[in-house]
Amino acid sequence: MKLQEARALLAERGFGAAGDSDKRFADGTAYKVEIPSCEGPAVMRAVLEEAAARDVTVDRISQGSGVMMLTDGEIREMVKLGESSDVEVCLFLGPRGSWDIGGQAKVSAAVGGVARGNEMVAASLCDAYRAVDLGVRSLLVGDLGVLELLGSLKQEGSLPEDLVLKTSVLMPLPNAPTAALYERLGATSLNVSTDLPVPVLAEIRSVTSVPIDVYIEVPDDQGGHVRFYDVPDVVRVAAPVYLKMGLRNAPNIYPVGLHLAGTAEALGRERVRRAELILRLLAEQG
Repeated sequence: MKLQEARALLAERGFGAAGDSDKRFADGTAYKVEIPSCEGPAVMRAVLEEAAARDVTVDRISQGSGVMMLTDGEIREMVKLGESSDVEVCLFLGPRGSWDIGGQAKVSAAVGGVARGNEMVAASLCDAYRAVDLGVRSLLVGDLGVLELLGSLKQEGSLPEDLVLKTSVLMPLPNAPTAALYERLGATSLNVSTDLPVPVLAEIRSVTSVPIDVYIEVPDDQGGHVRFYDVPDVVRVAAPVYLKMGLRNAPNIYPVGLHLAGTAEALGRERVRRAELILRLLAEQG
């Protein structure tokens, strides 16, 4: 098969070139702001305080250390903060490959979020049910099999119908067919790979209906890109899109605890400052 024929085959199946997006969030907006690595109630309070001081609307916070690294009281406090501030609280599920005894994840970040074996899958499910029982309605999923199971459990009514299943950047999502697959399996928010050009984001949007999550500034261990001036085009083709603020030159602090509290709070505040910078660009360019 020649390349032109392969392109035609993809187009016949709905995976052709794409342009601007006319899709929006339920409230009519084209983009929202996500602050990742919000590792507990103290960091969340710091983020919300900084957002208020800078007049930045934060729509979602996500956490990376995982449900298992938070006490019941901490989870309840984060849920309460989210409800009072109208901010979605998204918690990462379970143990993961990069923390396990296996060696592959030590040399390849691409498998860092996998659940190794049925016991680790079961642990992820335990995290999901615990979080839901404590009021969480948004979960960050790093394993494809876990995603499919959670999607099935939602369909069966065992998990809430409105539960957000957000794929992690640790689940590679580099193209439109993969994005469509994740959505079919139950994903309701898609964290795409960090290095995708704008036309590829448009292709992904053309075959999906759920929000897309795009790192605008990327942590060093995921590429380290700084894409501020891409933001207007990202919004134009990928809406509805979460603009996700990572940080370069920042340590990987997972899992967070009291020994890293000051660092985690400072990183959260700086992510809000970065959000202020990109929102200024969006306003400037209309």
